[in-house]
Amino acid sequence: MQKIIVIGAAGRMGKRLVSNISESEHLTLVGATEYDASPCIGQDAGILAGVAENGVKIVSDLKSIISQADAIIDFSTGDVLKNAQIAVDNDCSVVIGTTALGDAGRNELQKLASQGGRIVFASNMSVGVNLLFHTVSQVAKTLGKEYNVEILEMHHNLKKDAPSGTAVTLAENVAEARGLSYDDCVHGREGIVGERGENEIGMHAIRGGDVVGDHTVIFATNGERFELTHKASSRDAFAKGALKAVLFLENQCNGLYDMQDVLKLK
Repeated sequence: MQKIIVIGAAGRMGKRLVSNISESEHLTLVGATEYDASPCIGQDAGILAGVAENGVKIVSDLKSIISQADAIIDFSTGDVLKNAQIAVDNDCSVVIGTTALGDAGRNELQKLASQGGRIVFASNMSVGVNLLFHTVSQVAKTLGKEYNVEILEMHHNLKKDAPSGTAVTLAENVAEARGLSYDDCVHGREGIVGERGENEIGMHAIRGGDVVGDHTVIFATNGERFELTHKASSRDAFAKGALKAVLFLENQCNGLYDMQDVLKLK
């Protein structure tokens, strides 16, 4: 059994991770953390997640429990890189689903991987979304520049970053397939903006209600339109992907991987 610590265990994703781990035949929860001032410190992670009491109390200090674990899973918005460093220093594998790390954060993870870390980092852990990433790249190559590309994403009204990390990855995949750059993205349009440029990749972020995550990539040309859509109805889609990533890392050498590696789509 792989022994897991969930970072941010009292959050929306953290609770679903705890719940899914409780149902796993291959993973067991040995630790759970939250930020220092969280009112959930000291509470049972299982009860908070709506499953049976599991005896795992939520703590604020990852270092105090890291020796018990084989891996950490981190979807938090806190000290993600610091947590990863602590895990790597203690020979634990790392799965990160936090979306707002940016290029600097990815570079730091690459450094940790070169120091012996086994890390999976992905803007979206869903199996379906990663199939969408793969398919969008293939379609963008096949259809060519005569098809305009527009990307729409919708999330709940509590999401802090825009566009979503998933939408950014979709745009990067389109750009790479066409020899373009993410800088060719146009984020929304307002006023007299003129005709659409041939190399534009339209990006539109919508926020409202409790939407877990909807993403659509539109390929439009004269006479037809081709759309690829993924809709997540539960955070379990991301949690289950994260658990796959943990099991994948068990037999890997050090390195920085993503869900395309986990699903053998490369």
